[in-house]
Amino acid sequence: MPAGELEYLSGFGNEFTSEDPRCPGALPVGQNSPQKCPHGLYAEQLSGTAFTAPRKENRRSWLYRIRPSVVHDPFERVEADRCEHFSAVNWNEHPPNPNQMRWRPFDIPAAPTDWVDGLRTVCGAGDPRARHGLAVHVYACNASMQDKCFYNADGDFLIVPQQGSLHVVTEFGRMDVAPNEICVVQQGMRFSVAVSGPSRGYVLEVFDGHFQLPDLGPIGANGLANPRDFLTPTAWYEDRSVDYTVATKYQGHLFEAKQGHSPFDVVAWHGNYVPFKYDLAKFMVINAVAFDHADPSIFTVLTCPSHRAGTAIADFVIFPPRWSVQEHTFRPPYYHRNCMSEFMGLILGRYEAKEEGFLPGGATLHSIMTPHGPDAQCFQANTEAQLRPEKIADGTQAFMFESSLSLAVTKWGEKTCQKLDDNYFKCWKSLKKNFTPPKP
Repeated sequence: MPAGELEYLSGFGNEFTSEDPRCPGALPVGQNSPQKCPHGLYAEQLSGTAFTAPRKENRRSWLYRIRPSVVHDPFERVEADRCEHFSAVNWNEHPPNPNQMRWRPFDIPAAPTDWVDGLRTVCGAGDPRARHGLAVHVYACNASMQDKCFYNADGDFLIVPQQGSLHVVTEFGRMDVAPNEICVVQQGMRFSVAVSGPSRGYVLEVFDGHFQLPDLGPIGANGLANPRDFLTPTAWYEDRSVDYTVATKYQGHLFEAKQGHSPFDVVAWHGNYVPFKYDLAKFMVINAVAFDHADPSIFTVLTCPSHRAGTAIADFVIFPPRWSVQEHTFRPPYYHRNCMSEFMGLILGRYEAKEEGFLPGGATLHSIMTPHGPDAQCFQANTEAQLRPEKIADGTQAFMFESSLSLAVTKWGEKTCQKLDDNYFKCWKSLKKNFTPPKP
């Protein structure tokens, strides 16, 4: 099924209007909820912020649909064995581990598995009931969701495909999301995922607020991810009477309800609370052009800020193809210890600071104040290299979920998945002492 047309988001917070061209005049004129909506539709508001949030932060959309979403049977808890490795809320279940961690590519199941059933939680922090924190998941699936949708009552999903394109149907319309693209489906939005074969990727979930573009500060008006390159779907509806399953994650647990119709029956909508997608190839890279290696914050695509200025619940950062021209400089990332947690994934190619062992579909986690940096081979090569202008990360896309919170790794992430590389620490073991003190 082809994706619907997409419209430019053109900046966060803007108001959009969209109606399915098969049903012109579906949007009411002059008010949000008239006594009788056009074509016998129901008006329904979806709010992503408090009603009284400041205007510049207020997020809500009006949906004009064939049936209101309240028409469903009661939700029932999903059996634990179906979702025991997803949506963890007890971060104390598994003992903490401060070591550097690296995962080999996560397995794609052999048995038919859809996107929801293929979700696994790797690490996280906080509590969705308190609306504070985040979780990092991976998905691995090979089947489309059939007469089934999902919504996250706990927060926003930022979805990063690594293998296989996703056809995402939402209440607002349809999006095709390929590797090297991302999409964000915000809290409460119902969506379904279809795939055409083995598919794998990463998911960043935030319980606080919503993702937004980072401030540019001294960079100026242009750079990084440009607002005009974000796309949101146009209205598209289906009017199907069918036995349908609505799944939800609520307070960290999975529930399902049955209803007799497709939830994707929104004929028209308007508002500023929408799903969206972005092509990472359109990121406008900022980089150092004289000396030293710049902080990775210059590669931030989206951020979910905390209440502390300049400190994020989560940043989504990429390391795209770019020119490296610094003089008299060790160009790769420097060795460092950080007051942030850094979860990295690789979409394609070879990451320049660790070309061996860090593979597409795998991941690393460097926890708060745990030292990390380039492996011994990278250090040696770049210490002795003749420095010329060089295109780095060509054909590569690595990313980082960075957080100010200390992330707990789940039992599935450390033990059950059996993908943790126990030899990761050895990539630094051959770093030798080069110190030669001056003679008196």
